[in-house]
Amino acid sequence: MSSAWPPPPPQGGDPTPGYTWPPAGSPPPYPYPPNAAQAPWPGPYPPPGQYPPPYPPPYPYPAYAAPGTNGLAIAALVLGILWLYWVGSILAVIFGHIALSQIRHSHQGGRGLAIAGLVLGYVGLALLLLFIIGVVAVGTHSSAGTAGP
Repeated sequence: MSSAWPPPPPQGGDPTPGYTWPPAGSPPPYPYPPNAAQAPWPGPYPPPGQYPPPYPPPYPYPAYAAPGTNGLAIAALVLGILWLYWVGSILAVIFGHIALSQIRHSHQGGRGLAIAGLVLGYVGLALLLLFIIGVVAVGTHSSAGTAGP
């Protein structure tokens, strides 16, 4: 009976013929013989004076100014607070909507200021509407009560 495999080594014998075990305490040999055409590496670093040139300094980043707060948003908030006999409330609503549109397109800050100005402006307009309704109700009530027979 013939096999493609060689016969196993004898018990305790060398696994490969011609191989000698390295002496005890020495590192194992490199598994491949060194290439004769290639010189061994001279060491961990190149010799002094033969370092590659350093990298050039990085290019500076362009100085972009961060977009500031939208001025109409500030104006909307101020006019919403200082309602100025309801004219400020109307202007706060107008400036607030324009500011939100500008902030959406220009990515400026102040969105919260514009929304606060809008809220205060609408509250002022609601109070104006209640005031007008109250004046009309009192006016029609008092004029109906003074009519005589």
